[in-house]
Amino acid sequence: MANNALARIEIALRERKLDRTLTTALAPLERNDASAFIPFGVEAIDAVLRGGLPRGQVSEIAGSPSSGRTTLLLQLLGAATQGEIAALVDTCDRFDVASAAAAAIDLDRLLWIRGETGPPERVVDRAIKALTLVLQAGGFALVAIDLADVHPRVLRSLPFTTWLRLQRIVEGSDTVCLLVTPEPLARSAGGLTVMCTGQTRWESHRVTGLETEIRVVSPRRRVDGQARMTAVANDY
Repeated sequence: MANNALARIEIALRERKLDRTLTTALAPLERNDASAFIPFGVEAIDAVLRGGLPRGQVSEIAGSPSSGRTTLLLQLLGAATQGEIAALVDTCDRFDVASAAAAAIDLDRLLWIRGETGPPERVVDRAIKALTLVLQAGGFALVAIDLADVHPRVLRSLPFTTWLRLQRIVEGSDTVCLLVTPEPLARSAGGLTVMCTGQTRWESHRVTGLETEIRVVSPRRRVDGQARMTAVANDY
């Protein structure tokens, strides 16, 4: 009797598209179709992620400065623009075209939305509005917002409903919504948090390379592993 009642509740929730609010009650999400993910193109990382970042979800890359978060973002944009279209909301106007070219990003397939100067709260608000508009437009494989250089205090002050709205927009679509942040901020139930801890190598006041370790956590996909990536200066 109890099982029948639970089944009826789950059916009703799915019909009203409310089933994903009960994230702890759902079975782990297992999708083996490679087209359901966007890979980074780095074998060790994609193996830990079991294919890459899941489409139709909000995921995040988090880490301190020089931890490899920007390298991973460029790597993902490079993979996404090999046949598909991507967008980047560059909140603090930090995107470097030379680094993008080195990461094999097809700039003809990238919509670059540059940020502006001003009070941090206003800058972030406008960036999120731009992100929302791009997601609503549809047609993008990857839509990323770079919030890495925004002070965590400003990001923590944002209403949590901000991220819920983003998830509602991408749910069921072929789009990956990616947040790049200084610390874990928000992800959807089926999304991933990619934590970066790395070290930048310097010689004569010049960056010569990067070695980063990532840790991926997702309660829905039972992903919890580590991978290492090493890059030379020309790679990022």
